[in-house]
Amino acid sequence: MTTETISAAAAGTWRLGDLTVNRIGFGAMRLTQNGPAFAEGAAPSDRARAIAVLRRAVELGVNHIDTAAFYFSPLRSANELINSALAPYPDDLVIVTKVGPGRDSSGQWMDAATPDQLRGRVEENLRQLGRDHLDVVNLRVQGTASVAERFGALAELREAGLIRHLGLSNVTAEQLAEARAVAPVVCVQNRYGIGSRKAGSDDLLRICGEAGIAFVPFFAIAGKAGETGVADAENDEVLAVARAHGASPAQIRLAWTLQRGPHVLAIPGTGNPEHLAANVAAGALRLSPEELVRLESVGGE
Repeated sequence: MTTETISAAAAGTWRLGDLTVNRIGFGAMRLTQNGPAFAEGAAPSDRARAIAVLRRAVELGVNHIDTAAFYFSPLRSANELINSALAPYPDDLVIVTKVGPGRDSSGQWMDAATPDQLRGRVEENLRQLGRDHLDVVNLRVQGTASVAERFGALAELREAGLIRHLGLSNVTAEQLAEARAVAPVVCVQNRYGIGSRKAGSDDLLRICGEAGIAFVPFFAIAGKAGETGVADAENDEVLAVARAHGASPAQIRLAWTLQRGPHVLAIPGTGNPEHLAANVAAGALRLSPEELVRLESVGGE
């Protein structure tokens, strides 16, 4: 399929609170280095190319960028790249970041932030992005423990004007309910894709839709391969549907993701300008009911 002239607007829009975004966005995790995300020893990405990809994404209509202060590699920071490439920011650009875990200067993961430490994590994102407030902050959760105290700390920062809207990442339906009792939730960002849907994921997607909350899958293209990238062997059903549309398997995975509901957003990430254009173009693909059934049969984890 032709890709270069297709805008992110082809996927339609959804609202994150009072902010309208095109349903195809961009994930910044893979911008900072060559090879798998967070892999030790990987070479830093080409700075000029990463900046060019970000600018091209906006030219193609992307107005939703997902990032985090812990998206960095030696010599490269996703937030700094976004700031350098796009500031002063377009009025319609929504930057979504996440806090909770952190990495020290050597790249080693640290314990998740306590409620008292979350302000520092939020301020770190503000400094790096050059903003006086953050559009959306997701509390990134590890495990099934209560989120009320930490989400409450972010809600206080929202009341103070440092954050406009709140979301959650890597959560259960129970944690979502707990957070919503504290403050409004505009998005849930969880792992979800063809062949990599965990038990309860479809129920959580439905709950979000009924509540008007955006559901934002990560690793929608990579599936089970996760941070390491796309697996070498693609599923036969995905390949068959891709051939029928003259599209790539990655585009079919994104199209399937978007057709899970009007409230589902996609945030594919890449440092490759050609892959960027192809990902955005996937928002114009429409799969038939029969094709959706075929892809549904791939199953989950």
